[in-house]
Amino acid sequence: MKPGPIPTFQPRLKVLNRRQALAIHTAALEILEKIGIKMEHAESLDMLAGAGGKVFDKDWIRLPDYLAEEALRSAPRQIALYDQLGNKTMPLVDENPFYGTGSDTTFTLDLETGERRRCILADTGNFAKLVDGLENISFAMSMGNPEDVSKVDYIYVYAFAEMVKNTNKPIVFIADRGEDIAKIYEIACMVAGGEDQLRQKPFLLNYSEAISPLRFPAHVMDRLIFCARKGIPICLPSGSNAGGGAPVTLAGAMAMGIAENLAGLIVHQLAAKGAPFLFGPNVSALDMKSAVVSYGCPEWSLTQAALADMRDEIYGLPIWSFAGASDSKVVDAQAGAEAMFSIITAMLSRCNLIHDNGYIEYGSTSSLEMVTIANELVAMARFFTHGIPVNETTLALDALERIKNAGPQSFFLMDDHTFENFEQALFLPKLLDRSRYDAWEAEGSKDLYTRSNEEAKRILSEHQVTPKDDGVLKEIADLLKGL
Repeated sequence: MKPGPIPTFQPRLKVLNRRQALAIHTAALEILEKIGIKMEHAESLDMLAGAGGKVFDKDWIRLPDYLAEEALRSAPRQIALYDQLGNKTMPLVDENPFYGTGSDTTFTLDLETGERRRCILADTGNFAKLVDGLENISFAMSMGNPEDVSKVDYIYVYAFAEMVKNTNKPIVFIADRGEDIAKIYEIACMVAGGEDQLRQKPFLLNYSEAISPLRFPAHVMDRLIFCARKGIPICLPSGSNAGGGAPVTLAGAMAMGIAENLAGLIVHQLAAKGAPFLFGPNVSALDMKSAVVSYGCPEWSLTQAALADMRDEIYGLPIWSFAGASDSKVVDAQAGAEAMFSIITAMLSRCNLIHDNGYIEYGSTSSLEMVTIANELVAMARFFTHGIPVNETTLALDALERIKNAGPQSFFLMDDHTFENFEQALFLPKLLDRSRYDAWEAEGSKDLYTRSNEEAKRILSEHQVTPKDDGVLKEIADLLKGL
């Protein structure tokens, strides 16, 4: 009797057992119930009090654990993000990982000169176009706060419009307050064809932050409630960084960050039950020498892996994560090492929406070359985590028999099995160099930074983004003129 197919084991990283996950979750609930949060938004405070919270010291409120449990039950277990053409491209559910860029950098590395300079609006467009042309980068973020936007209050509106013009992939966007998020929503409706169409096929997700420890400003909650009622997916990853905004111990920082996320989720679900919410705090570490929040440290990757375990053990909600970033000031060996460490651990942990690919200088500077390198590293990580298929074809006994019968001068490069299967069986890099020394030397002895610079330039020159309808572009232009 012929045996059935053998399932492929896919390697997975786990860092918490169930007892540890439950202890962190219990500590988070205790923070909400005994310590409380500072809610500086009157409507949210009233909603929480009406649901059973206990107000004290004017705008502090303690939240009973059942509110968190109810919110976790009502939030959807998956978030479907579409591209701007209406195709479902990012099902955030279970163990699906999707990588994208970041936002809000002050500086960028100039593609022509290599110099670090202030970001301008054209940079946001270039990053979006590069993302559109990279097969392993699934979503775009602005990658900068452009200094040439004259109406600074609407900087995020201009950045969103620039991304819309230069990519059709999903967009994770930033807003500052209720007024600018309403304008961004208006642009998104223009692209989608209306409010109903956008609600049915959302292509955007809002990134917002509470302030650690335990503070929820009014403008943050305005955005949260706006997104809940409009059906826009949102994440609220507070900056509970170990030793800075949170306890220096990783378990304590996670417990506090999760408490902040649960508080945001409670308000979110009270405002619109069943609205989509992406879960997870940012738990990095404050470097005790430089006082910067590290983007290359192992602590952040470790806590993201732990959060994935808590998703699987307790929460069931898709989670927010980071990868592909570095504290290095240039795209060098340190940048590559730190980027790959976070990319592979995020993939092995099966995080869901993984942002900040392309950051250097602890999130202060963006790099088109770094995004291009991250695209290749994601492909390598994905190959590894897919595991080793074991079946009649991959065991290749027929090929071995043919090579044996063909004589001592035969080898597998001559067999059809190799040509029929090598593209699936082997990782074939596009950017990383494996050539012989003389061939590498003849091609100009180019290092990885040079090759990534050339590849980014090639994509920006050759890649054609499917254009938006002229009428939609005019509507967007008119909206920007009216700001």
